[in-house]
Amino acid sequence: MMTVQADFQVDMSDLSPEEQWRVEHARMHAKHRGHEAMHAEMVLILIATLVVAQLLLVQWKQRHPRSYNMVTLFQMWVVPLYFTVKLHWWRFLVIWIFFSAVTAFITFRATRKPLVQTTPRLVYKWFLLIYKISYATGIVGYMAVMFTLFGLNLLFKIKPEDAMDFGISLLFYGLYYGVLERDFAEMCADYMASTIGFYSESGMPTKHLSDSVCAVCGQQIFVDVNEEGIIENTYRLSCNHVFHEFCIRGWCIVGKKQTCPYCKEKVDLKRMFSNPWERPHVMYGQLLDWLRYLVAWQPVIIGLVQGISYILGLE
Repeated sequence: MMTVQADFQVDMSDLSPEEQWRVEHARMHAKHRGHEAMHAEMVLILIATLVVAQLLLVQWKQRHPRSYNMVTLFQMWVVPLYFTVKLHWWRFLVIWIFFSAVTAFITFRATRKPLVQTTPRLVYKWFLLIYKISYATGIVGYMAVMFTLFGLNLLFKIKPEDAMDFGISLLFYGLYYGVLERDFAEMCADYMASTIGFYSESGMPTKHLSDSVCAVCGQQIFVDVNEEGIIENTYRLSCNHVFHEFCIRGWCIVGKKQTCPYCKEKVDLKRMFSNPWERPHVMYGQLLDWLRYLVAWQPVIIGLVQGISYILGLE
């Protein structure tokens, strides 16, 4: 067993990575020995900051939802970029640049007036594709983490640390881009729906909806509700308004809208997605909404806590 002297004057170059970690751990304990009162103050500051920040964020979201969503989206977009450049995560940076470039083009198309007729379909297909990719990536990452915890990685002669890093990385990619695409999709859905004219925040449509027109994309519906479509089917909501399958799926799942795009009657998602294999997509979307707070605001709150501790002279 390796012993460490009180002054911790150890030649780190001769130690293995595990032994170096033990030495650093022992140094940290020696440095903070006797600082229990200071640590208690820091914990209280952290708890108080979390409570106050949560209350302020809830009030902001309720009173000014548009500005809250825009600031949250901006922070989710740029905060990981800071850590990526700082920690040299170049693979994530390449994927981030590709996603940002395509999404910027899609968002630009969605906010143009007049709106090109093919744009709504393009927008929903892109974000629905990213949604499914993020869903699959998150599932694979979760399975890799669970396999590692149960030791199944040893069957493939994979080191536990490598298998865990692989699983956590995939889980992070899936959750992060899943959250990001849903917020961009919601913003694009609002712009497109208001431009087409069948939907408005006040609830009063600016155009009359024909029975053969989809209120999401404004295009003709050629497949009857009772017919089986070659590419996609036609959905009828409980309010009797009909939509293209891709459009209403994008509106409800990706765009986070749970009301009819025309009359704003609440959509029964359980009835709409009766297939049990489709329901996890709805639950996954709700999980992404819960994780938005951790991705966007948690780093800011932790930074605020560190600033307060620094001002008070706490280490």
